[in-house]
Amino acid sequence: MHTSLALLLELGIILLVLSVLGAFARRLSLSPTPLYLLTGLALGEGGIAPIPAAGDFVQTGASIGVVLLLLTLGLEFDASELRDSLRRHLPSAVVDLVLNAAPGAIAGWLLGLDWVGVFALAGATWISSSGIIARLLADLRRLGNRETSAVLSILVIEDFAMALYLPVLAVIASGGTWVEAITGVLIAIVCVAAAFLASHRWGHHVNRWLAHPDSEQLMLRVLGSTLVVAALAEFVDVSAAVGAFLVGLTLTGDAAERTRTVLAPLRDLFAAAFFLSIGFAVSPAGLLPVLPAALALAVAGIATKFATGWLAARRDGAARRGRIRAGTVLIARGEFSVVIVSLAGTASAALGPLVTAYVPILATAGPVLTRWPRRKPRTPEVGGKEPPVSPTSA
Repeated sequence: MHTSLALLLELGIILLVLSVLGAFARRLSLSPTPLYLLTGLALGEGGIAPIPAAGDFVQTGASIGVVLLLLTLGLEFDASELRDSLRRHLPSAVVDLVLNAAPGAIAGWLLGLDWVGVFALAGATWISSSGIIARLLADLRRLGNRETSAVLSILVIEDFAMALYLPVLAVIASGGTWVEAITGVLIAIVCVAAAFLASHRWGHHVNRWLAHPDSEQLMLRVLGSTLVVAALAEFVDVSAAVGAFLVGLTLTGDAAERTRTVLAPLRDLFAAAFFLSIGFAVSPAGLLPVLPAALALAVAGIATKFATGWLAARRDGAARRGRIRAGTVLIARGEFSVVIVSLAGTASAALGPLVTAYVPILATAGPVLTRWPRRKPRTPEVGGKEPPVSPTSA
């Protein structure tokens, strides 16, 4: 079988560069995510060192990276904990929608976009990046923190909401009827409800089949099942990330611990591809004309997401430092905003470049700002999972 020399060379160089950047970030006790994003910007189309041969591989790996990030995040929780947390944070989700969609809608109106463009820009400023935030929570060892359940609830509700929002946007952006849009929403609601019910009611049967004692079998079964569920979720216009998250919820106890250990190297590899791909989607030369508007919108997005996280963490009884952590970690925007502009980018000549500039700004600023409330890291227990945080330490 003939293998492209350029593909192997470009992938090898990319991995070596990411290794150096990752080691540098770790020495500074930082998440490597911002450096990966900036590397993608440099290597993408119009960057200083484009990599055409490896581009398709990175884009494919990015899709797998989001799935693995949300799968491992789901492994940290069980269905009953999530159900209680989601019920408690529905008011927080309403605040999240109002505060974060409003800047996009107002900006779209001021820029003279049509109503489809306004609707799309509101969605792009509303939705946080589950992929980036999942990686940050792991990198900064906050999965056991008191405020993390509030952050997770916001993310999951946003992802579920995207299952309703994206079909509507796709239909109206293509000139379809409201009947088609409503039909897509109803299908998405039924599928999400059925998947969540199956995870809650019959998850123990799935857990028993996936939890094979052999590590290779465990990896193949969990990864294969997750990709199938993610594909089915995409087929019915539900986020693949939601499907992967539900698979993670079905695995509990020792099976979840072993799965986390077995899949960690794969998750890190494909997560790096995901962060690179966000930068790939940006042409630096096309950003300059819209940069002032994107910066202004980003400042508003930082403020509104911080307020969202602060209020959500307060509902869980987190102390001031925990509320700050929740507010800053929610700032990052990413994959969903890119999907939104790909669906509605033709609605206005200004929409695509604006969102394309807006996403890298917050995808980089979010991981940097979340280092603000610094604290001494806790020593994890054997197996890699952090011990729960006591109320006084939150």
